[in-house]
Amino acid sequence: MTATKHLLAMIQSHVARDDQRFLAVVEHIAEEASRSGKFKVAGDIRGLVEAARRKSERRDANTVPIVAPRGELAGLLKASYPDVALSNLILNPDLDRRVRSIVREHKDRQLLEARGLNPRRKLLFSGPPGTGKGMTAAAIAAELGLPLFTILLDGVITKFMGETAGKLRLLFDAMKATKGVYFFDEVDALASRRDADNDIGEARRMLNSFLQFLEDDKSDSLIVAATNHRVLLDPAIFRRFHAAFSYAKPTPPEARLIISNHLAQFDLTTIDWASIDEITDGLSQADLVAVANDAARDAVLDNASEMTTEIILRAISDRVALHDL
Repeated sequence: MTATKHLLAMIQSHVARDDQRFLAVVEHIAEEASRSGKFKVAGDIRGLVEAARRKSERRDANTVPIVAPRGELAGLLKASYPDVALSNLILNPDLDRRVRSIVREHKDRQLLEARGLNPRRKLLFSGPPGTGKGMTAAAIAAELGLPLFTILLDGVITKFMGETAGKLRLLFDAMKATKGVYFFDEVDALASRRDADNDIGEARRMLNSFLQFLEDDKSDSLIVAATNHRVLLDPAIFRRFHAAFSYAKPTPPEARLIISNHLAQFDLTTIDWASIDEITDGLSQADLVAVANDAARDAVLDNASEMTTEIILRAISDRVALHDL
């Protein structure tokens, strides 16, 4: 990779706030310096990279425990401080605009409140697995400087009468006490429609409790619920949310962008993207990120850090094979 390519990749990583990709590009520069016989320069660069990684690890270790759930909440929530920027996400233009609008509402909430308005806080994401729903929740938290609390549904839902409602109350009390982004993944487990199969017993009580807590919530926290199966949700839940977002699998141009963004440390000028576009149909955003990571490993270990079309095609083929198992 030329110096110009290195510089562009580093700028892209910095703008995207992707520290790991930035450091990967810097390590690539160190490798090239070493191959050119500039061993002192290579050593100095690697030393700086190691120092940066140690600093990042200390920061993460010191930050997360501040809001680590305790007591009963420890089994209901997982806390983290994401570092995912919105620019890391590859969303269709309309979806990207709507997500950024939510972030702006919270950043400029004082302007809204001065006019008697409030930012939208309760968001519903729906779409196939791996299309970026969880990543969007993480990016919103990162953009707003808030902790991300992922709800552990296996700890919330129980078979004992009334116990699930009690745990939901704990969660919604936590939303008032600690401002953050609270993420209910696979929310259909809590809010499936009241049909003949589940219109009795604890399932109905659980749904009614969740609907009531959701409606009554007046905290400053954001509540993000995600589902892979929108049709399973009870119709009553939709009016409890301030906005709904639909996710889809990437188009070929979006797939190309996802792969190239995650391979920014490589020279991609010789890649035959047309042949890659032909076989990415049906792959999710998560699949494509995995493809890029697999291709990067193969290039580094087997091809002297040179990326080729064949390496990417092989990674895609391997990923497609997983879906066929």
